[in-house]
Amino acid sequence: MNSPKRRSKVLLAGGLVAAWSCLAMAQQGQVGQGIDNAGRAVKRGFQSAGAAVQGGFIKTRTSVHNMEVVSRVYSRLHWDKALTTSNLELEVNNGGIATLTGVVPDIAAKNKALALTSETVGVLQVVDQVVVTPPIPPIRSGAAPIVPGTPPTVIAPTAETPL
Repeated sequence: MNSPKRRSKVLLAGGLVAAWSCLAMAQQGQVGQGIDNAGRAVKRGFQSAGAAVQGGFIKTRTSVHNMEVVSRVYSRLHWDKALTTSNLELEVNNGGIATLTGVVPDIAAKNKALALTSETVGVLQVVDQVVVTPPIPPIRSGAAPIVPGTPPTVIAPTAETPL
């Protein structure tokens, strides 16, 4: 029953099964490693995309906050009667650093503008770039300006230049 031919066939079949199993295990290791690498790459991609979205959200939130602060300060400056003749510009950066620039007619107006800005909700710091320049008086229309000078000279009439 156990002929040498049969034994060699069984041994050959067993060897083939063992070789195939080893080959399949090796391929599974390579395929498994490839799947693991692909999974890690996808995870890194999601992490970098998440960081980019988070950075964009923070930047947008800060920008919206800055615009809200500008609106609050501008409203206070615009409606204050002491500042009606002032020409002021405002810029807010870094989540609350307000830079106030422009021209005001006197030191009281400058102090008022700086106080209103610094007391506004959301302002952390005020950078003062306001210049005090008194207003130029208006020029009278119609009449020529009177300038002091030398006394007028009287010209006597002559025969060539009658009055």
